[in-house]
Amino acid sequence: MTPATTDALDLALIGNCQVAALVDRQGSIVWACLPRPDGDPVFCALLKRDGARSRKGVFAIELRDLVDAHSGYLRNTAVLQTTLTDTHGSAVRITDFCPRFRRRGRVFRPMSIVRLIEPLAGRPVVTVRMKPQRDYGAGEPQRVAGSHHIRFVAPPLLYRVTTNASLASLLDESPFVLDGPIALVLTPDETVEEAPLTLARAWLEETRQYWEEWIHGLAIPFDWQEAVIRAAVTLKLCTYEDTGAVLAAITTSIPEIADSGRNWDYRYCWLRDSFFVIHALNRLGATNTMEGYLRYLDRVVARSPGGVLQPVYGIGAEARIDERTVESLEGYLGMGPVRIGNLAYEQTQHDVYGAIVLAARQLFFDQRLPGLGDRSLYTRLEILGERAADRFAQPDAGPWEFRGIAQVHTFSAVMCWAACDRLARIAAQLKIEDRAGFWRRRADAMRAEILLRAWSDAKQSFVGSFEGQELDATVLLLPDLGFLEATDPRFVATLAAVERELVRDDLVFRYAHRDDFGPPSNTFTMCSFWYVNALAGVGRGREARDLFEALLTRRNTAGLFSEDIDPKSGRQWGNFPQTYSMVGVITSALRLSRSWEEML
Repeated sequence: MTPATTDALDLALIGNCQVAALVDRQGSIVWACLPRPDGDPVFCALLKRDGARSRKGVFAIELRDLVDAHSGYLRNTAVLQTTLTDTHGSAVRITDFCPRFRRRGRVFRPMSIVRLIEPLAGRPVVTVRMKPQRDYGAGEPQRVAGSHHIRFVAPPLLYRVTTNASLASLLDESPFVLDGPIALVLTPDETVEEAPLTLARAWLEETRQYWEEWIHGLAIPFDWQEAVIRAAVTLKLCTYEDTGAVLAAITTSIPEIADSGRNWDYRYCWLRDSFFVIHALNRLGATNTMEGYLRYLDRVVARSPGGVLQPVYGIGAEARIDERTVESLEGYLGMGPVRIGNLAYEQTQHDVYGAIVLAARQLFFDQRLPGLGDRSLYTRLEILGERAADRFAQPDAGPWEFRGIAQVHTFSAVMCWAACDRLARIAAQLKIEDRAGFWRRRADAMRAEILLRAWSDAKQSFVGSFEGQELDATVLLLPDLGFLEATDPRFVATLAAVERELVRDDLVFRYAHRDDFGPPSNTFTMCSFWYVNALAGVGRGREARDLFEALLTRRNTAGLFSEDIDPKSGRQWGNFPQTYSMVGVITSALRLSRSWEEML
């Protein structure tokens, strides 16, 4: 196994479920979209050839004669602290966060980023470079200085940074001796009444308390607690609370493979990915995210005539997210193109029907929830079940969203089966016996056809498509979806086939065949966690634990994963942080951890 290397994706995430930002190891904000995560990236240095060194699209705190930088989260929070030290022993600490706390019976989560800069030793000389851009790097907003703030005018977006620092030093980007703490408070263009330093410190304390209380309520496993907590916080930060949407990632156009053109915009809500996110948080007891997401689904379904669903929607439930390329940004490490929008919304992906039913099922069984599912909701879900039953054996683009390949994908068929299977179970819970029988018969017929057509005698394995011969890592999910037992000889044989063709040490390719862009050369991180869970399911627990711990060493220094990993260099690729990958940390830890009762 090759350990992870330090690279440009060694970033930390801050946010508050309204906005989010990525901060590099030197304390520079290199990515932040306003006024919401799919908005204009006012800090967009991540998608410039030279990154933070480009000095445009960055919010940097530079220490003269820098010799060392290290960062980490305050324990059990989403508050990031970066310490910079110079060659003379002078040091500064940067505390970055987005305010989030309870106020007047609601969660306060403004479009705000707070930076608190404090001298720790000596006489540090710093330069603040506040260089937002507009229109995806095409220009700069107009800057207007006030008494204690700088306004940034980029209609329709207006925002300001209020500070106790010298405005002249900020406007000129001139170095100054940091002889006392300063605050930089980015907010909407509204007057800030409090003194900036006082406000920053008050918001910091309340935000710290919020996250500590949220984490205190999680049902975490005994082992790997730090990794699970960081994954849970990251998943929470990748939600857009106003609508309940779950973002696949915070970024756009980080290539899956270097110079491959596999550059996509992931700042949207995939129904499939969101189910896995919600399921992971539910298992930790964080059910509020599920309730918000189900409200989002209500909006999506209400706007979908006849129950026909897209695989992906905007975070405001927008159906159209047209894809285009922008020329004003060179791309991550200069590897364009940079894309806005995602044409996957036009694709046919039949697994979406199962994803919604699976996400909603807990409403009918979890007595902790304030409002349980009823007959009315069940009737609405049955419409999706009809779609699933009608389409489970029809070609689609599949879970990997092939743009030039249409097949009857096994994963899509199994997810459609899962929709009907769960409808039968929900009906039994509601004591609607006729509907329970109806959906059980349909699910059983679908399962029989899948078992027949998705199995390859030649491969001695379930394969990625009906009557196909290509392996696909999604077959590792068959036990997790309840389709068959992990101890079933057919699954044990399938696992062996996957190990022969797709596994490289602790990493797993999603498939090995050529796709729209050629053969893949990077592994898909979530597939590695599927492999870990499959090993545990067949009784190879020691191997599963060893592989899981190896995977955890591949996280970046902030404890985060992107979408893909180069099996040769260990470098992370793909959009960041990838919620799918962070889900894997939680699900594998829950499966493999020793129990609290066993250890205490």
